[in-house]
Amino acid sequence: MSLEEDSSFDCPYCGSVNALSVDVSAGSKQKFVVDCETCCAPIVVRVYLSGGEVNSVDARRENE
Repeated sequence: MSLEEDSSFDCPYCGSVNALSVDVSAGSKQKFVVDCETCCAPIVVRVYLSGGEVNSVDARRENE
């Protein structure tokens, strides 16, 4: 079983798709800030896991 799962999300600023590698051993609810791969804007990402797999990814502007 891999400890990482690949996912993606749309940037809430420019709409481009960003790749995301999630550490599934870090808990069922994770929150972190990443920069958009295209426009470099800061994005707050919340990841929800179930059964060791990404269930959903929520990406919002930093000041939302």
